Amino acid sequence: MHTPNKKGFTLVEIMIVVVIIGLLAAMAIP
Repeated sequence: MHTPNKKGFTLVEIMIVVVIIGLLAAMAIP
């Protein structure tokens, strides 16, 4: 999965993090 020549996050990893943060925020805010 991990490619050593790529630095930082891939687009898929960014999308997954955004979804997780969105779910946590949706559960925490109400």
